[in-house]
Amino acid sequence: MERLRIGIVAGEASGDLLASHLVAALKARLPQAQFEGIGGPKMIAAGVHSLFPMETLAVRGYVEALRSLPAILRIRRKLTRHFLATRPDLFIGVDAPDFNLGLARTLKAAGIPTFQYVGPSVWAWRGGRLRKIRRAVSHMLLLFPFEPPLYEAAGIPATYVGHPLADMLPLHPDRTAAREALRLPPQGEMVALLPGSRESELALMGDLFVQAAQQIHRLRPGVSFLVPLITRKTRDLFEAALARQQAHDLPLRILFGHAHEAMTAANVVLVASGTATLEAALLKRPMVITYRVPALTYRLMWPRRYLPYVGLPNVLAGRFLVPELLQDEATPDNLAQAVCNLLAAPRLCGALEAHFVRMHLLLRQGNAEKVADTVVRHLEAHRPAAIKAFDAEGCTS
Repeated sequence: MERLRIGIVAGEASGDLLASHLVAALKARLPQAQFEGIGGPKMIAAGVHSLFPMETLAVRGYVEALRSLPAILRIRRKLTRHFLATRPDLFIGVDAPDFNLGLARTLKAAGIPTFQYVGPSVWAWRGGRLRKIRRAVSHMLLLFPFEPPLYEAAGIPATYVGHPLADMLPLHPDRTAAREALRLPPQGEMVALLPGSRESELALMGDLFVQAAQQIHRLRPGVSFLVPLITRKTRDLFEAALARQQAHDLPLRILFGHAHEAMTAANVVLVASGTATLEAALLKRPMVITYRVPALTYRLMWPRRYLPYVGLPNVLAGRFLVPELLQDEATPDNLAQAVCNLLAAPRLCGALEAHFVRMHLLLRQGNAEKVADTVVRHLEAHRPAAIKAFDAEGCTS
């Protein structure tokens, strides 16, 4: 009897989460499907056989990637040979486009259907990649509603599937309950600090966030701070920044994880650009977005941008809905003033929360089921024998 085999690769924690939900949804429809490739702990728990450690792929920026490039290329060559030899019925790349698109191009040329789940940011920069994507990908699975027309205009089949975070997070978060869960006082101003999940981000921005918190506290002495960090190493890096800035007297609490609770409990969030900005919006929190990268990376990337903003809430809104302070503009004084402006403007914060509710509804599409439906329809059209074998086995088991 034919076995249905699916190759799948994710490159970092956010992709690991997305892929784990996708695998669970597909297993509910195709319970005997086998998944292998590269994944993190959530994918492995969902039943993916990971052939290489996902952490090797988790790099950001041109300069940073150069250090890991030899190891990454070795893994891609080995994985390509493996998939060409074993020929999965379908390959799904989850984010990590610099790794996955090269792999997918070879597999597609060999007759293996390829999906890419999460599109590269062609709407922000590097729009020239659309030609490369067309050669590599049979079908795009896209998280944002403005993306499909861009891909379809380039001749790339695409489906808008919504964002899984919009399904996971409540439409109306309960700040009182979040503060109770974290054993925080029900009253008082709180600012959540999210300087990034990667060690490289903490190394670049840890001191900046601490200095900004010090300045916020000088301007508004009643403010306290929550800092959710996900690993011991990132906590160590942040504590080292506190020591360098002699900031141990700040009213600040470091949490292991609990980022959603911390953002919900806070009045305002100071957040590094990335998925956390979308999480803050879905949790209806006013925010200030910031980011720094190494100077050479910035000089290489910034001239290639198409949009004047990088934060996902602003991209979705099509305007500067919330403040962004990037690179040279990301100074402690600027960040502190932007946060304090929001703390002092409850009417503005209420308007932001209403806008974030509308954004949430737009992104809430039943993501995992929509992705699974799209993949299964493709398999039914292009691999009907395997699907029928599954149905027959399911009836006799």
